[in-house]
Amino acid sequence: MTNKKKSLKIELPKIPTGLSNIEIPEFGVQSNDYFNMGIIADCSMDNQNANKVSFEKIIFQNVTFTQTSLKDLELTDVIFEKCDLSNADFSDSTLHRTEFRNCKIVGLDFTTATLRNVLFHSCFGDYATFRFANLRQVDFQGCSLCKADFYNSTLQKVYLNSSNIDQAQFSGTKLEGIDISDCRFTGLGVEVEDLRGCIISREQASLFANIFGLVIKE
Repeated sequence: MTNKKKSLKIELPKIPTGLSNIEIPEFGVQSNDYFNMGIIADCSMDNQNANKVSFEKIIFQNVTFTQTSLKDLELTDVIFEKCDLSNADFSDSTLHRTEFRNCKIVGLDFTTATLRNVLFHSCFGDYATFRFANLRQVDFQGCSLCKADFYNSTLQKVYLNSSNIDQAQFSGTKLEGIDISDCRFTGLGVEVEDLRGCIISREQASLFANIFGLVIKE
């Protein structure tokens, strides 16, 4: 039987080859700035504070964004490679065809963000926040999402492939059709009604029984 979980097709970033390096202005990013068609590499964008910034057809390589606030950010056809976005604030943002590859996204804030065709590959995302966010066609592959917060979010065609979701918060989030059968966890923040239609393994069924205080009779 084909494992449909592995067949998710998301639209990849549409980025032309031969992009040139571009630099962030010395005075930093300003609200309503627009950057497109380039590579931003080996630099720091830490402690920036701006709203409604747009990046289109951009590759970030080894860039740090720690403690940066870019609320209402728009990312279209963007790739982050080996970047550190720890505790960055991307709340209210919109992401289209965006990839995060081998990035550190600890505490990254996507509250009320909209994510479409987004890939997180081998990312360290403990404590990342997706509260009230809307995710569709989003694939987490081999990520650590311990204590990540998906409270009251909307998940459609969201895949959690071989990821660690231990103690992640899903209360108020409908998990119907979401396959967590190969995820690792010892506990989750979730309500019984939210689990209706969620795809789990046999081993996880026993774990959920323990979480909700059920007794399985042999």
